[in-house]
Amino acid sequence: MKPLEFETLRNAVSGTAAAFRLKLQLQPAAGEGTKVFPPTYSGAVYATEQRRIEGHDDPVECVLLDSVQSQANRMEEALQLAIDNGQLKIPLIEVDFTPFFPVPGETDELSEGMRLIDEVGTISALQAPHRIADAILRDSQIDGQRFRDTEVGQQINRVSARNATALFKLCPTALLFGMWDSTGPKGGLGAKFERAIVSEIVGINAVYGVKTSSRIDPLGIQKNAGPLYRRPEGGWTTNPDEALDELKKGKPTGKKILFKQNSKGQDVAHLPGDEKFPDQGRPSEANHSNITPSLSEIDPKTKEYLAGGVTIESAQQTVVISLPALRRLRFPLDGKTGKDAVQANDAARTVLAALGLCAATLAIETGYDLRSRCLLWPDEKPVWQLLDRPGEEPQEFTLDGKSAIELLNKAVAAAKEAGLTWNTEPLSLRPSDDLVQLVVKSQQLAAGSGSNGEDS
Repeated sequence: MKPLEFETLRNAVSGTAAAFRLKLQLQPAAGEGTKVFPPTYSGAVYATEQRRIEGHDDPVECVLLDSVQSQANRMEEALQLAIDNGQLKIPLIEVDFTPFFPVPGETDELSEGMRLIDEVGTISALQAPHRIADAILRDSQIDGQRFRDTEVGQQINRVSARNATALFKLCPTALLFGMWDSTGPKGGLGAKFERAIVSEIVGINAVYGVKTSSRIDPLGIQKNAGPLYRRPEGGWTTNPDEALDELKKGKPTGKKILFKQNSKGQDVAHLPGDEKFPDQGRPSEANHSNITPSLSEIDPKTKEYLAGGVTIESAQQTVVISLPALRRLRFPLDGKTGKDAVQANDAARTVLAALGLCAATLAIETGYDLRSRCLLWPDEKPVWQLLDRPGEEPQEFTLDGKSAIELLNKAVAAAKEAGLTWNTEPLSLRPSDDLVQLVVKSQQLAAGSGSNGEDS
């Protein structure tokens, strides 16, 4: 089998080929038939459906192991890693939070309340959820000016499928993985680009299992060793004299505040000396004592255990790069008309196709450790297929990470000859003071509650 060459790629993009496709069979790294854990969704359930699968006469039960959105993030992560390792140079916009950290021996320009308590570092458009249209970039600045008000930002305000040159120069991955500029100056009418690359991993012929949980405390702490009270300065104590008082109209009631709040976020008080105390004072609320062995909960509708993992016949990854989606994009250049304009369009689209092949290939080489207890291993070597002419067998090609990067570099060089250049050095933004304060307050709240999300 021959490797994918640049001429083949360029001809496919500029011709009538439909797609580059990769189908890869995977098994759990622990071996065929061992359990893996899919992602859980609201209600502690898996994304399952009946699908028609090649080799099966009837539809089979399938479970989603990695979604299209998650796969896009993994491909972007692989590109970011290649950039960080010096293997790859592509346009990148990043927000640098590091100047906001106090530097030993230097004067911090920001007030104590503005200091980040956890390291954020640098966040790039490859890491931001909405890429170049993300609020993190929108609420950052260049030389004190709001990003979207700068000359560069205003270029993004004007992009469309018929005028994608600015995005090609600044953030080509937005053209590849999709973008909707819904939080920009045009709101819901902002530029929208469909995904040109789609990948997902599904488990085939899934059988659902049971998850167990338990914990043995080496200290042997018992539930009745409580209650635990909250200290005024934080933390817990078993000594009522050191605990936070319950107040009514500003006066102590004699009761003490237990360590944890209830499910409604309300303080719970307890009168020292009472033999029984509410659950909010249990040692387990401070992560002490045993946890009784238990099974995962049962879905009241299906009567099946929730989030108990699955065994599968196999897993399948499917990657598709849509060439028609790339052909819908136009890349106008000043002074370029007729044949020159066509060549510029083809050159830019070839770069994007090469970027998609590179992202998918690098992601494959980083491995399939999707989450805890969901490590997969390919049964076969990755083979790319070119869907060129209807009725003909797809052409097949091999491609590894090194070759994919070389392919991309050739495409970039050809685009440069056609008049299309892109930035090879990152465009660095600084977060606005308001954004920094928002991050600081959120981290302080998370540190106090032990949570890290808006809905926690």
